[in-house]
Amino acid sequence: MFSHNNIKSPSEQVLFDVDSRGVATVTLNNPDKHNAFDDSIIYALNQLFKEIALCDDINVMVLASTGKSFSAGADLGWMQRMASYSYEENLSDANALAQMLKNLNFLPQPTIAKVQGAAFGGAVGLASCCDIVLASEKASFCLSEVKLGLIPATISPYVVNAIGQKASRRYFQTAERFFAEKAQQLGLVDEVYALTELDSAVATMVNTLLANGPLAVRQAKQLALDVAYQDIDETLIKDTSERIAAIRVSSEGQEGLTAFFEKRQPAWQAKPINLATPNSSAEPTTSTNKGEG
Repeated sequence: MFSHNNIKSPSEQVLFDVDSRGVATVTLNNPDKHNAFDDSIIYALNQLFKEIALCDDINVMVLASTGKSFSAGADLGWMQRMASYSYEENLSDANALAQMLKNLNFLPQPTIAKVQGAAFGGAVGLASCCDIVLASEKASFCLSEVKLGLIPATISPYVVNAIGQKASRRYFQTAERFFAEKAQQLGLVDEVYALTELDSAVATMVNTLLANGPLAVRQAKQLALDVAYQDIDETLIKDTSERIAAIRVSSEGQEGLTAFFEKRQPAWQAKPINLATPNSSAEPTTSTNKGEG
């Protein structure tokens, strides 16, 4: 089994950490450039996501960043270099980004994006690839590519899946900036919190996930991916029936059912760790603050 102990932070700009509960955190750490990414950062993220996917001892992954912004998307220096690339070189760069996004989207573990500030361009794609997006009221989003005469091509499958075709048709074309409350209405963001409560909210969501069977959580994620938009025919009915039958007789399924009937906690439940500050609340805020992210 590949272990998280084999994974190291690939650079000072992309940090990796995992706690004793198997909660991994991947952190964009380039705050001076608003965590913009270039080809080297894309490569580092892609390698991390591929390695995390192999780890049975990682139960949850949090995608975060340092500083004021979540990510400004593509680094300006990288974009300037790409402007002089040939079609073939641009295609290679685009494929690298597309593969990184695919590996994040299909990571077997549940993923949480912690968006504390501005998320522009490709960063909207990063958020769209995560299962759960928790955002600060100061977070803002922009699919800004058309302002530069470009299109949000590689991120488009994930963004359309997150916010739907109608909203994508608007925001792909207008490059309007929208804020956390609107992002929640569109389905890109799951919950909005005061900035001071965001860490606590993420910790609460992590504890919620860890309370569930780790194998069941992975299979539940895969189930959602596999059955989406499928015809409800005999093939799908057979497949879903086989899935529930298999997990019922698995060791985890047996332990979960036994623990329920014996009125005890199942073996996988660890004591939750509360990272909230004293007297703080993790309730979502309905603030309309449009502060800069």
